[in-house]
Amino acid sequence: MVQGNLLLAYAAASIVALVLLIARLKLNPFVALVVVSLALGVAVGMPMGNIVKAFETGAGGALGHIAIVIALGTMLGKMMAESGGAERIAHTVIDAFGERNVHWAMGCIAFLVGIPVFFDVGFVLLVPIAFNVARRTGASMVLVGLPMVAGLSVVHGLVPPHPAALIAVQAYHADIGRTMLYALVVGLPTMALAGPLFARLMAPRVVPAGNPMLQAELTEEAPAAQRALPGFGVTVATILLPVALMLVGNWADALAPAGSVPNDLLRLAGTPVAALLIALLVSFVTLGRAFSREAILRFTNECLGPIAGVTLVIGAGAGFGRILMDGGVSAAVVDLATRASVPPLLLGWLVAALIRVATGSATVAMTTACGIVAPIAAQRVSPELMVLATGAGSLILSHVNDGGFWLVKEYFGLTVPQTLATWTVCETVISVVALGLTMALAAVV
Repeated sequence: MVQGNLLLAYAAASIVALVLLIARLKLNPFVALVVVSLALGVAVGMPMGNIVKAFETGAGGALGHIAIVIALGTMLGKMMAESGGAERIAHTVIDAFGERNVHWAMGCIAFLVGIPVFFDVGFVLLVPIAFNVARRTGASMVLVGLPMVAGLSVVHGLVPPHPAALIAVQAYHADIGRTMLYALVVGLPTMALAGPLFARLMAPRVVPAGNPMLQAELTEEAPAAQRALPGFGVTVATILLPVALMLVGNWADALAPAGSVPNDLLRLAGTPVAALLIALLVSFVTLGRAFSREAILRFTNECLGPIAGVTLVIGAGAGFGRILMDGGVSAAVVDLATRASVPPLLLGWLVAALIRVATGSATVAMTTACGIVAPIAAQRVSPELMVLATGAGSLILSHVNDGGFWLVKEYFGLTVPQTLATWTVCETVISVVALGLTMALAAVV
């Protein structure tokens, strides 16, 4: 097999190839990842019979757990959307903050709503609310929307039970409860700086052009605004239930004797799959009272189709990471980092950042990077902080190869340069600030 610098050169070439295939040739990211993974395996000299097997092992290992989490989280998000629970949260928080502080309200809403759902799901869920807030207050979509996407992005990259963060927790053998606590300590000030504060700075400088998406969404939302919305307390309780269950599961030994039935039940309920399943079943009662059983069945069925592509990309990213590991790239990077004395937190951030820029996917970047860095990092630094540093790197410099870039551009009515100046810079601020706060936290824990 190929060794040394040539091995690293092949790995770098594979990332460049991903950029070209996805950004320039517009190849489906899943297909691009499969093609590049197999080609890299051949190039580095892996035995031909092991290449596909390694890819399948990586993809299957990730999807065996993550696919269930994605499905349950998406169903929970769908119940929030259909019931109007997200609208109830928005109206309540905006009333509490006041119209002059709507940018802070949107950041807080997104941080809260984004906990159980993917970035894309949360964006589609909240953008009608952002449109209504902008219309109601006369504020710019940049002022209202940037805090929203900042809140969603921070949670997506740093906070379990998001799938990439969960994979990183597993790879680094981190404690999920401690990881969630540290993620909140780092994530909240990061969201404040990259969201409301940055939006306040940019709103006077970036004026969106005509926005047909805004008019379409407002037209569609008008009839829905007349429906009865669920209560604020019950909606928030439903959203935070999986987080609470995971925390309780982590503290099972303090709540019940180890090895006892209550202890075992708490641990079971605290697993991400069980916690999200329980929250979803609870949502059928708390958020689904106005719907028939047939309607709830339709909601939970129709929301699964759009996540198929996301799920496959996650699996392919994990497969690519396995090829990098089995092909010797992981060992080569570890050796290089050891000789260069790169701090583990910075190494995790840097590897994830490079893959993020190459692929456009924060999820692929985080899942791949933790597979590369995990063999050495956990021995030298807190594994929980490694999760945060890797997640921070996975959020940097979103550009034209990222679907989130185009979501923001189209829905906010921005040009490509305006999107680069707002969304791309926002993501980079999140990445750098989160890394800085994580390294500061490492100095005191």
